[in-house]
Parts: sequence; C-alpha cells; structure tokens
Amino acid sequence: MAKPGSSIRSAGRATFSALDRLPIRWKLAGGSAILTLAILCAFAGIVGALITQSIRSDFNNETASLASELAERVEVEIDALFQRPTGISPRGAPTTTEGLVVRVLDSRGVEVDQAPEGAPGLGPFIRQRTVETRGYRIESRPISEESSGVRAILQVARPLAAVEATTARVQIFLVVGVLAGGVFALMAGLAVARRAMAPVAALTATTREIATTRDPTQCVPRPAAHDEVSELAGTLDEMLQALAASREETEAMLRRQREFVADASHELRTPLTSVLANLELLAETLDGDREDAARSALRSTRRMGRLVADLLLLARADVGRAAPRAPLDVGQVLVEAAAELEPVAGDHELTLEPARGIVEGSHDELLRLALNLMENALRHTPEGTHVRAAVEAPDGHVTLTVSDDGPGIPAQVREKVFERFVRGEGDRGGSFGLGLSIVRAVAQAHGGEVDLTSPTDGDRGTRFTVTLPAHAETRALVGADA
Repeated sequence: MAKPGSSIRSAGRATFSALDRLPIRWKLAGGSAILTLAILCAFAGIVGALITQSIRSDFNNETASLASELAERVEVEIDALFQRPTGISPRGAPTTTEGLVVRVLDSRGVEVDQAPEGAPGLGPFIRQRTVETRGYRIESRPISEESSGVRAILQVARPLAAVEATTARVQIFLVVGVLAGGVFALMAGLAVARRAMAPVAALTATTREIATTRDPTQCVPRPAAHDEVSELAGTLDEMLQALAASREETEAMLRRQREFVADASHELRTPLTSVLANLELLAETLDGDREDAARSALRSTRRMGRLVADLLLLARADVGRAAPRAPLDVGQVLVEAAAELEPVAGDHELTLEPARGIVEGSHDELLRLALNLMENALRHTPEGTHVRAAVEAPDGHVTLTVSDDGPGIPAQVREKVFERFVRGEGDRGGSFGLGLSIVRAVAQAHGGEVDLTSPTDGDRGTRFTVTLPAHAETRALVGADA
C-alpha cells in the first residue's frame, strides 16, 4: 500500500519534470511575469485599502458635516399645548443630497417628522452620535427651540450603496490592472528573453550546420557583449578548432597508411613475380612429391599475388592515385573478360551482349571490374544458371549489366555486399571478399556508380548495373545525332 507522502513526492517530481521541459525563454518570461504579478498584487492590495479607507472617510466626514449644517439651519416646530416638537422647518436654502433621509425625534426617541415622504424607515432610535444600520450611515444631532427650550434630535441618514459601488469599481479596476500588468509582463518577458536568446539560437544554427556539413573549420559567431554566451561561443570555437586539428591529424595518418599500403603492395609485386617464375620452373623440372609440393606452393603464391593485386588496386583508389587512362570500348573489355572466364564457367550458361560503349578509363581496372562481376555470378550460383552480361550506351552514359537467375543475395548480406572482406554463404574459400569492393572502387574512380537489384517476394536472380560516363567525344556525337 502506497504511503500518502510518496504520492505527494511523485506529483512534485512530475511537476518539476514538466517545468524542466519548458523552453528557457518561457521559464524566464514566466518567472518575471509571476514576480511582477506578485508585486502588483501587493501594490494593488495596499492602494486598494488606502483608497477604500479614503473614500469611506470622505463619505463619513461629508455626512457628519451635512448633519451639523442641517442642525444649525432648521427650526423646531413646537406643539404649544403639549410642549413637544411636531416637525422642523428649514432656514435658508435647503440642502439637497441624493438619497438623503432626514427625520426628527423627540427626547424619548419617538419619530415626529421625516423627509422625504415615503423614504424607507431607519429603524428604532439608537442613542449614538454615529451608527451604520440598514444600509445607511446615520448621524444624530440635538436641536432645541430657543424660546421654549424644547429639545429634539435630528438624524441625517445617507445610503452606503454609493460608497460600496465606488469601492467595488476601484477593486475591479485594480484587479483588471493587475491582470493586464501580468499579461504585459509575460509578453515583455518573452520579447526580452527571445532577444536575449538570439545569440544562443545563432550558436545552435551554426553548430547544426557544422553537424550537417561535418566541417569543423567553420567559426562560431561571438556576441559583442562579454557575457556567459560569449564565453560559451569562445569555448565552442576552441573545441571546433581542436576537433579540426585532430581531424587533420587523423586524415594525415590515414593518408600515410594508405600510401604505405599502396607502396608496399606495389613493392610486393616484384618479389612475388620472381617467386612465381621460380616455382613454375621447379614444378616443370621436379617430379613426385617434390613436384606436388612445388605446385601447391605455386597455387598459394598465385593466390597471394591476386590478393596483393586487389589490395594495390583498393589502396590506389583510397589515396586517389589514378592509373593511366585512354578511350576504350567497354564492350570489347567485356568480351575479353568472358574469354578468360570461359574455361571455369562449367555448366553455367553465359550470354554476352557487348554493344559499343566508349569511356575514358584504365583497361586493366575495367577488365578487373567485369571479371569480378561475372566471376561473382558464376561462383555464387548453382550449375545450370543463366548468367547474362550486356553493355549499353544510352544518353551519354555507358552501362555494364551482369545478371543471373540464381537464388539471389540473402537480405542479411545485401546491405554490406560492397564492403571489404564480406563473403557470401556460397563461397568456399575461393575469394578474399574483395571482388565487389573493387567493383565499387573502380566505378567510383571512373566517375560512375554501381547498383544492386536482388530478388524480392518470389522473384529470382541478382542484377549488378555499373553506370559510367561516356567519353567526351562520344557524348558530343550522340548530342549531334539527337
């Protein structure tokens, strides 16, 4: 069973969590608005109390002055027989006040006269100089007839409704003023906070642009004021400069590594060529177990030579070293590649459609590209599979397409098929997992790209399409023919 205190703490944490999610400008504006509202409430309370007291005091003083004035200006009418007052008569101009009620009582408190006629009763006589009752403020003054000495009591009553209405209007005005001041403080706080947060917004926009472009060499704008935001901008700028320096160091190190791999792969080709020649000579001159050992070493050395050639090609692509290029026909390159693979095609059905497509490129690299695509189709499809290779030249581009009707590439391998050292399930050690990486590297080095289409929902087959830009003169001829 949960304790009451735990629910209160949970509600408090939820409230603080909701406040934490508010933007800073709303926190600043809301805090200033609440503080302003509290100050206005205190001010309105004090001012309202003072104004109300002043209004009531003025009302009371006016009522007392009016009662004293009337007591001096009226004459008591005396009943000669009973020597008691029967009424009053004014001397001089009468005093007129809205809602004013005047009555005369004898010494016993019995009412003998009242004006105006039909005014509401003021209740029984109360022997106090000043009293508030039945919604009236009543002032009592004694008066007497000079010749007979008969005394009477004059009471002047003014309704309190006018005072209450005035004080109510003052209170409404103060409440409206406080609310309007709070709203104005909130709006002004938002405007000030937005202006104050403008440098932070500029920092955010710049850092977002840096994150998008991944260019740490950009400078962060620094505000003119030497405040916390300026200090933050300076810190971010220093961090970006450090990141840029670190990035340059990393790129330089990677560039040196790539150059080393490229140079090492190039230097390895010469001794490997010598070893291959010697092993071929030994395999021809030896017999028996020695011949088998020599041929086994020859196969391993040839495999190492292919690996070194693959690494050299990829390393050159990484460091941007371009092999000598010249205009050549991709269709002819495809025919040469098919001729090399024909002895290992086995029971695969290999179909060529070598249309003429002129590009400016390296013969050896494009030949390697075509060999890898067709060899990949032959190695990873069962016997009897139809492999089709075609070259087309549409709209200033040359496309080399290699497709098959095999089982396709599994989904878990499809996304990383062009990565280095990735081998398919059907590979039994015949490759290093660099073939398709070389295809992509060669295509990109020649300003092109390679796409993969794999079977989905019951379809079969895999299709690789390499798109290369056509030779400049060829594009000009195509444009003229169009």
